[in-house]
Amino acid sequence: MDSGAMTKGNAAFAAGNYSDAVRHFTDGINSSPNNHVLYSNRSAAYAGLNRFSEAISDAQKTVELRPVWSKGYSRLAAAHMGRHNYDDAVSSYKRGLLIDPSNEALISGLADAEAASARSSASPPVVDSVPQLNLLKINNEEEEDDKSIVASAHNAPIVSSYNDKIRPLLDTIDRLRHLKVMQEGIQLPTIVVVGDQSSGKSSVLESLAGISLPRGQGICTRVPLIMRLQNHPNPNPEIFLEFNGKTVPTDEENISDAISLATEEIAGKGKGISNKPLTLVVKKNGVPDLTMVDLPGITRVPVHGQPDDIYEQISKIIMEFITPEESIILNVLSAGIDFSTCESIRMSQKVDKTGQRTLAVVTKADKSPEGLLEKVTADDVSIGLGYVCVRNRIGDESYEEARAEEARLFDTHRHLSKINKSIVGIPVLAERLVKIQATIIVKCLPGIVTKINEKLTANVEELNKLPKHLTSVSEAMTTFMYILGCAKESLRKILIRGEFDEYPDEKEMHGTARVFEMLNKYSEELRSAEDTNGSEKFLIDEIKVLEETKAIGLPNFLPKAAFLTLLKKKVKSISTIPSDFTDKVWSYVENVVVSVLLRHSVNYPQLVSSTRRAAKKLIAKMKQRSFDYVNDIVEMEKLTDYTCNPDYSASWSKLMAHQEDFKKALQRFYSVSYIGSGVLEKTDVAHLYELREKDIVQEAFDVKMRMMAYWEIVLRRMVDNMALHLLFNVQKLVNKDVEMEIVNEVIGPKGNGLENILEESPSVAGRRHKLKNSIELLRESKDVVANIMDMITDKFDY
Repeated sequence: MDSGAMTKGNAAFAAGNYSDAVRHFTDGINSSPNNHVLYSNRSAAYAGLNRFSEAISDAQKTVELRPVWSKGYSRLAAAHMGRHNYDDAVSSYKRGLLIDPSNEALISGLADAEAASARSSASPPVVDSVPQLNLLKINNEEEEDDKSIVASAHNAPIVSSYNDKIRPLLDTIDRLRHLKVMQEGIQLPTIVVVGDQSSGKSSVLESLAGISLPRGQGICTRVPLIMRLQNHPNPNPEIFLEFNGKTVPTDEENISDAISLATEEIAGKGKGISNKPLTLVVKKNGVPDLTMVDLPGITRVPVHGQPDDIYEQISKIIMEFITPEESIILNVLSAGIDFSTCESIRMSQKVDKTGQRTLAVVTKADKSPEGLLEKVTADDVSIGLGYVCVRNRIGDESYEEARAEEARLFDTHRHLSKINKSIVGIPVLAERLVKIQATIIVKCLPGIVTKINEKLTANVEELNKLPKHLTSVSEAMTTFMYILGCAKESLRKILIRGEFDEYPDEKEMHGTARVFEMLNKYSEELRSAEDTNGSEKFLIDEIKVLEETKAIGLPNFLPKAAFLTLLKKKVKSISTIPSDFTDKVWSYVENVVVSVLLRHSVNYPQLVSSTRRAAKKLIAKMKQRSFDYVNDIVEMEKLTDYTCNPDYSASWSKLMAHQEDFKKALQRFYSVSYIGSGVLEKTDVAHLYELREKDIVQEAFDVKMRMMAYWEIVLRRMVDNMALHLLFNVQKLVNKDVEMEIVNEVIGPKGNGLENILEESPSVAGRRHKLKNSIELLRESKDVVANIMDMITDKFDY
């Protein structure tokens, strides 16, 4: 058989989640179609959902598969009772007694069935009450006893039979909550009580705890009230409050006033609310072992003294508590309202759409009995964990009197008596809550252990990564030199070797690539620069210069002054480009250097300011040095013409080869006359037509070709020289200058500057303190949960 399906089904049934139980038992039946225990268990789950036709069918299948098993007949009889088939129930009980004549459950059930049959004969069928299902129990694979887990409501004690089992689990969770482990982002399983204002929340909690809570007009619960109930053998209760780091003892007579005073201290006087919790511990004989969080009742319209946004404030607190998957939502509903329009239902459906972690408590059943059975059986609002109907304590009734009256009401009322006894009464609610609580704690604890360990490991690692707290000048010197060494290595990677593993996604920190881009752009700007003061017409500038440099001398000799005049003019036209490039490059280098230094010294604020100041002073010096170098280059290029590069002659010869095409173009009298070959292909010479026979035109052409060849050399020199200059000075900066500058700045002229970095950064000190506290809390939490894990394995094998 599918033992996993059996285990899951049993766990769901124990938690009162009958829909899931049916689903799991069905999975088991699909795997093991002849297993009578699975059919018997599913019959019980169907009965829990008031689906008695399916319960009867499964019980009949159980009897068919194992006719000699008395449990099958008791299951069949119980299902018939639910359908008011009292005669069939009597018959089934009798058949079971033929197999097991001494079975007390069968004997008791037969008596109930015969009594119900007699009442049915004496009264109209419409007023027949639904008898209790005192056989609603699931079976483990080896378990075939007939003990009931749902006792008669008026006999069941408030204290759950499950208390001994749940107490260690609950102590563990309460201890974790007390340690404030939730501040570490670790959610704890919690029963959260929500409901509209005046829905009867306080009455339900009072009945479970056996104490009186604050009452009055408007919002009574103004802060999250964590109620820790613990069954206590001592007849004298122990009651105390925990808030604001203190413990305040009280007693049953004064508990309401004590809660009100504590609430005022937390949320202030008046009617405002707060999300800061107040813990109420009740150790009392006969109460169920439960921990619940009671939240402020939902109200849409603020009354006098309440803030205008009271609804939004309450909604925010409620959503904060019910959103975690570890929370069980106890939704308190008044019997007289339309469940589908209830605000608390609307909120719980937002975070629990299928209702698998929502249990509904229907209060004031005595006030609106008509139609209540249909409401809780139809379940139009998807309450996955089912309903429990209760009667509120009225007036001065004692809790014992209230329970007796509640049991009488659901036993005798013409409408309420039809509701299945497995879903009515405060004792049933207590039993259900304790089991649901146990199930959710068992389910969540392994995950909580994992999260505690993961968070602890992460915090320890983070603490170890924090900089060592410096206590002496020698430690400060060691740390300072280490930081400086790491920063220099980072700068070598970024600005010299072209490595960027430290900044893979920050392109601005990929230094060699960015400088290369800037150098390419600089080269393009030089080549595309135009002389704004020159003529756009071919050879006009050259002709003018040649005419102005004529002198008495031999013919056909080009005057050197003409070439230098033209060269100086061209160099001047591009003279600002190298300076702008220098400024851009060193500004970029400054940003990189400062960013790297700050990253490595971020934990030492005094060191941060010193290194930033030193870096800026050093870059300013380097930038000025480059400006001087650039100015010298520009002035040298203006002063004289020289190159030993053979490319000059080769280039000039190629250009002069177009001279014949130039001459031919001069002979054509067109409005536009192009030379039509080589680099001069689109050069218009029509404006030179009148000068075609003069020698000065040919001289100007020669000068132009020489200048074009030489200018290529000049541009190449200006790019190459700048590249070499930058490479040299950046390496010098990284390898030597930056260290010297920073050391001088940090240590100072008197050598006592290192003492300034002994004071730890406030942010680092705060982070260190926070991590140490967190680690201590998590280690203690780890110890708290360590012992409970074995118990889960040993005692909670569903």
